[in-house]
Amino acid sequence: MASSVAEKLNKGISPQQFIDSIEKNKEAFMNWYNGFQWPSEDDREFFESMNNRDDLRCVILAAEWCGDVVRNVPVVLKALDVTGIPTEILIIEEHLDTMDQFLTMGGRAIPIVIFSDTGGHVLGQWGPRPAHVQEAMIAFKQANPDREAADYQEKLGAARQEMGRRYGEGTEYQQVILEELRKLLSSF
Repeated sequence: MASSVAEKLNKGISPQQFIDSIEKNKEAFMNWYNGFQWPSEDDREFFESMNNRDDLRCVILAAEWCGDVVRNVPVVLKALDVTGIPTEILIIEEHLDTMDQFLTMGGRAIPIVIFSDTGGHVLGQWGPRPAHVQEAMIAFKQANPDREAADYQEKLGAARQEMGRRYGEGTEYQQVILEELRKLLSSF
């Protein structure tokens, strides 16, 4: 994990600018965004309590074409919206240098939600997916190290189907993201 995003603070776009710029998957993004509900009053109060801190910043590596961004970033934005933590989005194509400091198993996977202090020192990160969904991709990568193998694409397709199954049809996965973000934010 990179230790600093200092040179990227205030170089991104606002969450609203990101939402406004979505062309490809706008409807799906907005469905997840508008479908968000706090699972409990306790969760909402935890995120609102972050307003008492002015020492945190958030940078999100994202792109509208990515299915995991479309599913996960709406939840992250809704949660962070009540925290008062200044949040900005770095479009991956414009910030490959940063993306390459936050690889997932050696690959570029988004979204990556990076929390830092006001000086840009990285405190922690979340992404690209909830842990129980990501496990399916980790298992696939470990079992299929050879990208040139004849059945690689077929098995990748199966892994993606399994990830879709783990996300589920509804918004239950959003609660998992909140739990993971809450645990992360509680750690610093």
